[in-house]
Amino acid sequence: MIAVLTRDQARAFDARAIRECGVPGVVLMENAGRGAADVLERELLGGEARGKQIGVVCGVGNNGGDGFVIARHLALRGATVQVALVGDPARCRGDAAIARGAWLGTGGVIGTAPEALSECDVLVDALFGTGLDREVTGEQAAAIAFLNGSAAPVFALDLPSGLDADTGTTLGACVNARVTVTFAHSKCGLLTPSGAARAGRVFVVDIGVPAALVVGAGHEAWLMSDQDARAWLPARAAGSHKHGAGHVGVLAGSSGKPGAAMLAASGALRAGAGLATIVTWPEVAAALELRALEIMVSRIDEADVEASVDRAVAGKRALVIGPAFGLGDAAHRAVSRAVNAFEGVAVLDADALTLFAGRPQVLASSCARLVLTPHAGEAARLLGVTSAQVEADRFGAVRELAAAAGCVVLLKGAHTLIADARGRVAVSRVVCPALATAGSGDVLAGIIAGLGCGLGAFEAACAGALIHGKAGEAAGVDRGLLASEIADLVPRAIRALSAGHDVRP
Repeated sequence: MIAVLTRDQARAFDARAIRECGVPGVVLMENAGRGAADVLERELLGGEARGKQIGVVCGVGNNGGDGFVIARHLALRGATVQVALVGDPARCRGDAAIARGAWLGTGGVIGTAPEALSECDVLVDALFGTGLDREVTGEQAAAIAFLNGSAAPVFALDLPSGLDADTGTTLGACVNARVTVTFAHSKCGLLTPSGAARAGRVFVVDIGVPAALVVGAGHEAWLMSDQDARAWLPARAAGSHKHGAGHVGVLAGSSGKPGAAMLAASGALRAGAGLATIVTWPEVAAALELRALEIMVSRIDEADVEASVDRAVAGKRALVIGPAFGLGDAAHRAVSRAVNAFEGVAVLDADALTLFAGRPQVLASSCARLVLTPHAGEAARLLGVTSAQVEADRFGAVRELAAAAGCVVLLKGAHTLIADARGRVAVSRVVCPALATAGSGDVLAGIIAGLGCGLGAFEAACAGALIHGKAGEAAGVDRGLLASEIADLVPRAIRALSAGHDVRP
């Protein structure tokens, strides 16, 4: 896993690098700017800066200093570089002033009007970095409007200017970047739906100090890697059998909505469970028995809900509880019984989450190793807030819900966050728009339960998020994917993660 930092942690990391490694701040800035120039040249200039026109819009702080460094390096590589400084030059101090002096000393010129850069092939946003914590107004807001109105692609340094480094919310005005380079470690704000939309493709640039310094500086979360997935997905032994692989029970489906149960069960089997049984209402069971080939079906006796649930979950290693299961009294009793009596990994999704709206603390007494899989709206109902409040601070919301419920919480979105009651937070690096399709969450719940037959709740949720995203990527489309097709692509995604190769067709 790769550390993800808040605004304050990024400052602490830089300070620790200067203090403990003896690397001056201006050297960190030089390394950052040079690395950013490498990425810009590769990603937006076809690998060759010579002959291209680049415009750099600098602020007066350290982000502007990074801008002066990238300007100098691109000019030395043969590009025609124009720089506009937004703000009072007298406020350009310290390392930023040194970088500004180096740009001037090597023949660079500094203008004051970003509009003069309108004919450039690429525009570099170097207005604000991670330190911004106020609304953007005045000439800085006007500069952002210019960048966003330009036909040229925008390349952002550290963060798109105007993006909150901690939450990914917009601070009055915000740059829309085609590519963003962030320095040393990713920042929380980039790993939110709003941040991802503003940042475009994100690359992390090394600044020449050991990554292990983050241990002392602190981190907010970890970005999952393929190496993590390989540790969670060991090869299956040649002598494995279906009972050894684990049996998943799926409490799901209702009249008119039997598909949710099928999708969850398919996700569990595709993720490696040896058996799957749908536990549902008699009328749903009758419909499913005509469709299910590899999946078994068990009926809930509405006259004796608790006893029939006990019988149905006996011998299961993991459960999915809730997809399209209903919100009536019988459903409430069945869910409560499963949550309180089962002792394996149990994934609560959809209707099961709604049944505990406003009272997540009730789940803390469960015997099961619970994984909650809410989207922002469901998380909001559990916490008694609005979905806008959840999206405004996704990291805070997932931590709060995990602590209140005493379990693992997977908050869906781009990027998906996974937290446990101890405060650990993992972030999926996969963002796949093709997953925005009906039933996708049911498949995810099944994948996690299938993995939960052999992994702990936190590890199953983390691996499940990666596999689900990779299965979406394997389709090679950004829309039109069916949830059943996501399930079918799960084995391919697991194989790609285990082998460390790209899953895209």
